[in-house]
Amino acid sequence: MARVAFRDADVDLMARMMRAEAEGEGQQGMLYVGNVIVNRAVADCTDFKDLRSIEDVIFQVQGGNYSFEAVQKGNVFYQRARNVERKLARRNLEGWREHPAKYALWYFNPYAPCPPTWYGQPFTGQFKQHCFYEPAAGTCDSVYSG
Repeated sequence: MARVAFRDADVDLMARMMRAEAEGEGQQGMLYVGNVIVNRAVADCTDFKDLRSIEDVIFQVQGGNYSFEAVQKGNVFYQRARNVERKLARRNLEGWREHPAKYALWYFNPYAPCPPTWYGQPFTGQFKQHCFYEPAAGTCDSVYSG
């Protein structure tokens, strides 16, 4: 069962974001980024209240900038989605989740060792260059149930 309602256009949009954010980290890295995208769509807390669609998540603006750097900078995000990324995106949307991004709402590449917290959120693990963070206990129960 899908974790969030989606259309073919959402699959393409998410596939483009996964590629733009994590192509260098292979299919597994792209799946982890996909986890974060879907988690943000189901979370109803912190920075992600009232985001209910993949489009809402991808084009969210915080502090005057898009939440995902790839939207701001363009580059690969504005290229057409490829079949391999579409399959990965569909896999995430249909329920695939795995540690360290299983419940993660944030990730980033620190170009250094991963800090134990990021803006007060606990570190859950690292995959290649990306560090993943999930909500602190009791702050976003919806991400764990969705």
